Amino acid sequence: MPGKPTTTNLEKLFHEPNRLAILSALASADGEGLSFSELRVVCRLTDGNLNRHLAALEEEGIVRVKKEFVDRKPRTTILPTEKGLDRFAAYLASLERVLEDARDALPARQRAQLVTLRRATA
Repeated sequence: MPGKPTTTNLEKLFHEPNRLAILSALASADGEGLSFSELRVVCRLTDGNLNRHLAALEEEGIVRVKKEFVDRKPRTTILPTEKGLDRFAAYLASLERVLEDARDALPARQRAQLVTLRRATA
């Protein structure tokens, strides 16, 4: 029988769906970061909503907001910090363990349905 799920690293900071989307997008940007506009489009957020989430992430040292001029136009680039990526990786590992425990706790019929769904989406 599986033990109690490990939720130690399920930080509320990342667990919010929009912040999860933001960090997922930034993590896949290969250290280059994303412009504010790119991040807004990818995450399907309004300017105000994205600003609010970025402020919370920046306050915790998860992201860095870089403002500069490129060809006389302002550009805001959002970059994940090393600390931010480390904390996000710990969050994902913990979430994976929680999901595995939940899957393992399901009756056999429901576990089989998950396997079928996984194959259908692969």
